[in-house]
Amino acid sequence: MVLADKAYSSRAIRTHLRRRGIRAVIPQPADQAANRKRLGNRGGRPPAFDRTAYRQRNTVERCINKLKQWRGLATRYDKTATIYLAALHVAAIFIWSAG
Repeated sequence: MVLADKAYSSRAIRTHLRRRGIRAVIPQPADQAANRKRLGNRGGRPPAFDRTAYRQRNTVERCINKLKQWRGLATRYDKTATIYLAALHVAAIFIWSAG
């Protein structure tokens, strides 16, 4: 499942996710909804939206913001992916233990 904000609500992104079998929980911007309604029957049905699943996005965003407080993670100073991943694990352990 992908939880994203309105900026990622394009038809191309939704089609790509649907082809890969990934469920998208993305709210529809007002302009896209208005265009769909303006087209009437040709506009198609609105995309499905699960409010309870979208509320979990807030939890994920807060976790990412806590991780970004670590300077090495926020600025990506590490040269290799393994060192970056190790720093991510250490930061996650500290956040979890403080928690």
